[in-house]
Amino acid sequence: MHSYTAVVQKGIKRGTALGFPTVNIPLNDEKISGIYVGRVQIDTMIYHSAVFANQERKILEAYILDFSGDLYDKEITIELHKKIREAGKFTNDETLKKQIADDISEVRKYFHSF
Repeated sequence: MHSYTAVVQKGIKRGTALGFPTVNIPLNDEKISGIYVGRVQIDTMIYHSAVFANQERKILEAYILDFSGDLYDKEITIELHKKIREAGKFTNDETLKKQIADDISEVRKYFHSF
């Protein structure tokens, strides 16, 4: 399991536009890429998340399940538990939204199995 701690930075808001807002922290590890089952720690609370290791932009983007709130400029920790798939290119937003929903379903299944 890999773990990354950093301060949340503003992103380009693509996830928000698609209905899946993410938190973004810098990624300095060139060994990871793709989509992961993860957990995000905010203060003492831990949330399940779908995480995109974006090597192109050098960030970790985490969609935190069952969470809403402003985390800009707050330090968080993102843990990567299991790789779901490689990142892909999508021809349109609807296809991407369906894939993100499928990824979130995989995250829920993973944590439900414990």
